Amino acid sequence: MRVAFWRRKEPEPEIGEDEAYERAYGRPSGEVKKVKLPPRRPRDPDVLASGDRLRQAFLDRLQKREDDGKEG
Repeated sequence: MRVAFWRRKEPEPEIGEDEAYERAYGRPSGEVKKVKLPPRRPRDPDVLASGDRLRQAFLDRLQKREDDGKEG
């Protein structure tokens, strides 16, 4: 009897989210619901700019601390 060790397996077909959930967890109970979330609101450029200024101020303080430590 011959056994082919190098036989390639056929790729499994892609499955949808419902089928993947059912394979992983079984039939869904009434406790789990899929919901569609509303689109995210656009980011406020002023908030992003102030966050960038805060980050830059923090980096400047760190750099100053390193520079002060080298002098002493």
